[in-house]
Amino acid sequence: MTSMMKPQTAETGIVVTAGMLGRDFAKRASEADENDHFVAENYRALRDADLVAAGVPKELGGAGAEVAELAEMLRELAHHCGSTGLAFSMHTHQVAIPAWRWRHQKAAAMEPLLRRVAAEKIILLSSGGSDWIAGSGKAVKVDGGYRVSARKVFTSGAAAGDILMTGAVVQSETEPDAVIHFPVPMKAPEVKILDTWRALGMRGTGSNDVLIEDLFVPDASVAVSRKSGEWHSLFHIIATIAIPLVYAAYLGVGECARDIAISLAKQKRQTPYATELAGRMDTALRAAQLAHRWMIETVERNAPSADTINEVMIGRSLVAGNAIKAVELALELAGGAGFYRNNGLERCFRDIQGARFHPLQAGPQAHYAGATALGLPVTHIF
Repeated sequence: MTSMMKPQTAETGIVVTAGMLGRDFAKRASEADENDHFVAENYRALRDADLVAAGVPKELGGAGAEVAELAEMLRELAHHCGSTGLAFSMHTHQVAIPAWRWRHQKAAAMEPLLRRVAAEKIILLSSGGSDWIAGSGKAVKVDGGYRVSARKVFTSGAAAGDILMTGAVVQSETEPDAVIHFPVPMKAPEVKILDTWRALGMRGTGSNDVLIEDLFVPDASVAVSRKSGEWHSLFHIIATIAIPLVYAAYLGVGECARDIAISLAKQKRQTPYATELAGRMDTALRAAQLAHRWMIETVERNAPSADTINEVMIGRSLVAGNAIKAVELALELAGGAGFYRNNGLERCFRDIQGARFHPLQAGPQAHYAGATALGLPVTHIF
């Protein structure tokens, strides 16, 4: 990892393990990228190294890592392979959220899932924007449960997943639509993975669509029901914890690009302009690092709320904007050498573009921050 702003948790076990695995992941990164192949071999290595259970509390059989340490693990993985870091962040945050609730809310209902992650090394999936505040898919109430049909996009790591943590909308003619949340076993016959992931960057994440057709979800499997289109206290927890973990991966990509660019630039004659580019690049990257640190400090308040959403999402925009800027400057600093795929920099350039698209995107984030500043309601801003 870049020597810039060395993280405080860099010497902890899961981060060291991620670094050791990352050396092999880096060797396979270009093959996955060039062929749109999911990083399946990397996932097997993550399972074998017990990083799947890194966020499970020690009392339940895991490594007991808190969000800050998990973020550094993902940052390290992404430094070697952006696709692995980003895809694994989706599993990691789906573990970190119930772990936080078990620790801080004494939510005993989280325990069986966490124990399964530790004992069986199951992979949890998240379907990205499909399961944001408005929800997606259709759930129809039937005796004993619901019949669900949905198409969930951006399901990173779908091929390796065991359980999709998702939801669907229950429409009503008399009341506001509701969103129910429930787990979906990926081996159910009503569930199919569609080979749709042909993307600009992060090509190894295997973020294919998942099609759910007429799946019966029993009432007992519904974890929560909430109003569609407005923030719920559960989503204060989800977004506060998940977004810093997701953006740790993008920070790792930015740091990787910086190191590649410096290595390439040192092989050329130094000019004042190149020196300036290097300084601007490091300044932008430092801004991203500092913003991400602020996101982690917000998580560590352990008090998710509308206000922590504002702070995390401000950090998200700052990390994204400055990481993208740093990689653009890295490409310019490297010059023509950076244009060659075998140097890895152009892959970083493509991978970092994904930082634009996770919620809250630039427009809604600015709207949310402005409403917060002016004391206006934010319940329906997402």
